[in-house]
Amino acid sequence: MTDYLVRATAADAQIRAFAVTSRELVEYARGAHNTSPVVTAALGRLMTGAVMMGSMLKGEQDMLTLQIHGAGPVHGLTVTADARGNVKGYADNPQAMMPPNPLGKLDVGGVIGAGVLTVMKDMGLKEPYASTIELKTGEIGDDLTYYFAASEQVPSSVALGVLMDKGNTVRQAGGFIIQLMPFTADDVIDRLEQKLSSMQSVTAMLEAGNTPEQILELVLGDLGLEITDTMPVQFSCSCSKERVEKVLVSLGKADLQEMIDENKEVELHCHFCNRNYTFSIDELKEIAKNAKTKS
Repeated sequence: MTDYLVRATAADAQIRAFAVTSRELVEYARGAHNTSPVVTAALGRLMTGAVMMGSMLKGEQDMLTLQIHGAGPVHGLTVTADARGNVKGYADNPQAMMPPNPLGKLDVGGVIGAGVLTVMKDMGLKEPYASTIELKTGEIGDDLTYYFAASEQVPSSVALGVLMDKGNTVRQAGGFIIQLMPFTADDVIDRLEQKLSSMQSVTAMLEAGNTPEQILELVLGDLGLEITDTMPVQFSCSCSKERVEKVLVSLGKADLQEMIDENKEVELHCHFCNRNYTFSIDELKEIAKNAKTKS
């Protein structure tokens, strides 16, 4: 089944909700970056959260970036998402390993370690909005829940999960975000908290065959759930040889001439999708013709 996201409301719009299945995009990232199982889980959770948060952006050109810097062996994770369901991401150390946690699960919190989460939103203004919080657990869902409360003053519940197969491919991935509006009644909050406290994990619900709509039905079905929208989501990197060429042009004639004088091909790497772009000496000479002389 192709990955997709659903948006919904409940309790007469006192609650807004998002749910997504993201197995294919997480598996794509695993293959592109050859991530270890625990890094696949960490990066997959962050991309799953980001693609739902990206769907909250208002403008078609708005961009969201989530960055984690931690003391654990993965060092850092970077993910970007837009309002159209596109997401991409990479890990600083994709091969990082960590023993299972005491419950025998992949230790995402351990591989990330103590650190910070930075959320950046580029909405076409002079400066992007940025907010940094300390990681609470490194499990990512808890940290995004805390971010919404501390930085956006929106009480939220963020649940994210990635389940690996024995062959270290991605078996299930997905998540949900439930948010309370400022006018939510106390009895609605109480009912929601009771329901959330008794929920299975996201991966258990996905493994049982539940779709994003059915997951939200399990959480919010007795609160008048209304599905408002569905949208495909996917791992998508906008890099291309033409875009990379523009980066080379921006270096200026002097730097390009140095590269040409070395008489070697130049290879540039995209961190997000792990592609390499090679430029021959003749191509560099052609690019240099369009470059400006920097003062």
